[in-house]
Amino acid sequence: MRRSTIKLIVILITYHFSLITSLAQVGEHRSELAVGFSGGYLLSNIGFVPTVPQGMHTGLTGGFTVRYTSEKYFNSICALVAELNIAQTGWKESILTPDDEPVINAATGLPEQYQRDMTYLQVPFLARLGWGRERKGMQFFFQVGPQIGTFLSEKTKMNFDWDQRTPVYSDGTGRTSGIVAQDTMAVEHKIDYGIAGGIGLEYSHPRLGHFLLEGRYYYGLGDIYGNSKRDYFGRSNFSNIVVKLTYLFDIARTRNSNIK
Repeated sequence: MRRSTIKLIVILITYHFSLITSLAQVGEHRSELAVGFSGGYLLSNIGFVPTVPQGMHTGLTGGFTVRYTSEKYFNSICALVAELNIAQTGWKESILTPDDEPVINAATGLPEQYQRDMTYLQVPFLARLGWGRERKGMQFFFQVGPQIGTFLSEKTKMNFDWDQRTPVYSDGTGRTSGIVAQDTMAVEHKIDYGIAGGIGLEYSHPRLGHFLLEGRYYYGLGDIYGNSKRDYFGRSNFSNIVVKLTYLFDIARTRNSNIK
């Protein structure tokens, strides 16, 4: 199933980029370059198998953006986008009883909390289609493509001692999950890769530049831990939701009085 999913995604990405390239041969030519920066809010978790109960880990993301617009085919504005971002991702465990109540640690008297903060350098390459105004006004857009990330650092936040954590009791009290191996495991695979896609709105002004609001989803195809039969986890991939603002200013624009 994993191989078939990867194969399907690769086919879709290849088709998308090939479509933009082919449209460039028959559409209205553009040669516009815009650069800028972005910042946003990131929600993440890890798809562990065996399952680890989690909430949403929250963090920030931000970096630089480059966009090259190549053509307009009928009403579709075609472009390629590359970004270089620093992202605060990770996972946050939901340590609950079977009654969905917080687990109270006997030693501290506090609800047990565990969170892993991880920092990545992320580089998405996106094919983009937009509909609407190019120079002044609103535009709706969709973009999708591969993303690769490099692990930079990690930090653990927990409010209990490892040897004093509450176990799963046979009478149904204590933790609902006894999967805790991940709490003491460092990242094994430093390179992350997957597929990112999003939709958004862009407002353009001929002198002020371009202002973008986007919602994006990232699904990791790689795992942070080993996934062989000898390893503890069969899967440990990222899932991210990003809401971000981007500002771009034009470096080069096509000279065409018909572009609006």
